[in-house]
Amino acid sequence: MPAAIDDPLKLPCGATLRNRIAKSAMTEGLADAQGRPNERHVNLYGAWAEGGAGMLLTGNVMIDRDHLERPGNVIIAGEPDDEMRRRLMAWAKVGTAHDTHLWMQISHPGRQTQIFVNPHPKAPSAVALGLPGKQFGVPVPLTEAEIETVIASFARAAQIAKDTGFTGVQIHGAHGYLISQFLSPRANLRTDKWGGSLENRARLLLEVIKRTREAVGPAFPISVKLNSADFQKGGFAFEDSLKVARWLQDVGVDLIEVSGGTYEQPKMMNLDGLEAAEQQKVAASTAAREAYFVDFAKAMRAELKIPVMVTGGIRTRRAAEHALSTDAADVIGIARPMCVDTDAPRHLLDGTDLTRWETKLSMFPAWLSFLRNLAIARAVEGFAILYWYYAQLYRLGDGKGVDRNLGVFKAYREVDATHHRLARERKA
Repeated sequence: MPAAIDDPLKLPCGATLRNRIAKSAMTEGLADAQGRPNERHVNLYGAWAEGGAGMLLTGNVMIDRDHLERPGNVIIAGEPDDEMRRRLMAWAKVGTAHDTHLWMQISHPGRQTQIFVNPHPKAPSAVALGLPGKQFGVPVPLTEAEIETVIASFARAAQIAKDTGFTGVQIHGAHGYLISQFLSPRANLRTDKWGGSLENRARLLLEVIKRTREAVGPAFPISVKLNSADFQKGGFAFEDSLKVARWLQDVGVDLIEVSGGTYEQPKMMNLDGLEAAEQQKVAASTAAREAYFVDFAKAMRAELKIPVMVTGGIRTRRAAEHALSTDAADVIGIARPMCVDTDAPRHLLDGTDLTRWETKLSMFPAWLSFLRNLAIARAVEGFAILYWYYAQLYRLGDGKGVDRNLGVFKAYREVDATHHRLARERKA
């Protein structure tokens, strides 16, 4: 009998999710300048834990203070002091209320570190992002010793997550962050054992999983967020992703979340980059077309025995259960709807379409709509709208209601000012 979204899911490690809905990871930006979680995380995740999801994924938790996806990231670098552990435990306690799983997403952005955080970030190779402006510096290749430190840091962060009450972890291997950079033949030009063949390019990810499993034991969920493809010419392709997924299954991963894209080609936000997207060979399924990556997830699910999660675009119970019943996914992730309605999972379970809470946003007035024909304008608008959602998370973290009337430009200015304030405080 096909699974329903309110059915439990038993993972290979033995843990059970109480239903098939997960809050996918969204960067919160709520930490203080030292990278510590606080009462804002407690408020936000307390509300989300009451919202009905079987599992909540945190936003990026960084393993290196010099490499942040954005100011306001939580950072676990080195041994946390007693105060940091207390704060992590408070976050985990509210996030696991109501029999909800709370998994920590652990990440390193590599070259996708903004220049005002680090002008010379570390990456596989000295390949700069192909984006206009001066937001990101030319990266410095990691040494072998530094790569070993990265592996150890991922595993240590997972151990700390387990010790402080989180019920699982997700290793971020997608969206153009460091692990994704190693997987990409465009970003990884190394000629040592960490570059060249797919086996070498996947070595960092596989070593992180092996070391993490050693740290947390056999009964603790480990998931991976993996690009179905980078959608860039000469980049990480779907055929590569399938092979890596099989290797991840072999080393004991409990769930793979299928995503796609990078900052250069932001398919994870349903946007196009400045260059034409590279088409990937995957059969179009009859699964719900609401989901951005459902065809890739279905093709991957056919090759794997472990559960697959798909996120992006699903807004109805009908679409979610169609994805489950056609073996396109085992877990349905939702993200942006939970920025404007923390009870979105419960509404989905009740059969209420989330489209009624959908907010239509644009930074361009109608008379400037012609700008949407320009790739750079579409990209700028997409990232500006992302800041609108960040601003709503600020409000939820402060215990306030969502402001649906907030202008995109005002939200952008608010978030940008917060980023620069936190960056200044970090350096002080």
